[in-house]
Amino acid sequence: MARPERIAVLGGGSWGTTFAKVLADAGNDVALWVRRPEVAAEINDTRFNSGYLPGIELPERLRATGDAAEAVHAAEIVVLAVPSQSLRENLAGWQPLLPDEATLVSLSKGVELSTLKRMSQVIAEVADAPMEHVAVVSGPNLAKEIAAGQPTATVVACPDEERAVALQRACSTSYFRPYTNTDMVGIEIAGACKNVIALACGMAVGLGFGHNTMSSLITRGLAETTRLGVALGADPMSFAGLAGLGDLVATCMSPLSRNRTFGERLGRGETLAQAQEAAHGQVSEGVKSCSSIRELAARSGVEMPITDVVHRVCHEDLQPGPAAAELLGRERKSE
Repeated sequence: MARPERIAVLGGGSWGTTFAKVLADAGNDVALWVRRPEVAAEINDTRFNSGYLPGIELPERLRATGDAAEAVHAAEIVVLAVPSQSLRENLAGWQPLLPDEATLVSLSKGVELSTLKRMSQVIAEVADAPMEHVAVVSGPNLAKEIAAGQPTATVVACPDEERAVALQRACSTSYFRPYTNTDMVGIEIAGACKNVIALACGMAVGLGFGHNTMSSLITRGLAETTRLGVALGADPMSFAGLAGLGDLVATCMSPLSRNRTFGERLGRGETLAQAQEAAHGQVSEGVKSCSSIRELAARSGVEMPITDVVHRVCHEDLQPGPAAAELLGRERKSE
């Protein structure tokens, strides 16, 4: 039996806390860095993170700390679980603390606004680490369901297959089944774009549309996501897998999805500010990533009409109703 890993998870939101629980349930010693000392105290004293995972008891092998240096000390795996647009800033502060040979794992799903870089590229650049040391975890991973022990599968992607297998082993439990993949580009593009398509699906729900509309958006959203990924060098088969279609369906269909719920509020007529206030500080990654993905697509010569209208609803005052009419009124063509 493989020995336990020493693992740090930096970020104590719902997904960071959930993945830390998965790692601890898999038999590893896990240090969870959280920004607020009162959250660390609650986790250590009561075994609960009531602000993000109410009602979910956390395992004894998971310990929380507000000290990043303490969290990453001697860690063999360092998991980065902060929002995509704040990853660079946070990682710059942590970089001097990172062990040289640690595998750096991204849970963030997005494309950086200022640089149009994927999260693995940001990590390699800021941490001054070889890309072979960087990995990504992505799939149909709604945090509350996983924290409750409901079965799911995910993808662990890394250019170094040996590191991918080590991470796969470290997060395998009776309810969490990871598969390995070496296609970082495809896995990350799928993860970033699905949030944007989920916003569109939420808007459709808010407008009162049904399953035919949702199915059409998911299918055409997968098509435009695949076009972008292939243009950037991804394996098209990645988009038919767990991190592609699997994550897309879960995020677009579930009311647990922050992006789907945020889009639904916009579809019902709320402003961006009202929807953000209702989210109570929970980040809807697609609201910002729709802009960077749209620009990345333009630079790559790829047409992404759903992403385009989502950007314009979020940032250019296009209303969801006219946005839907615009999509339906596009030039007819072969599928």
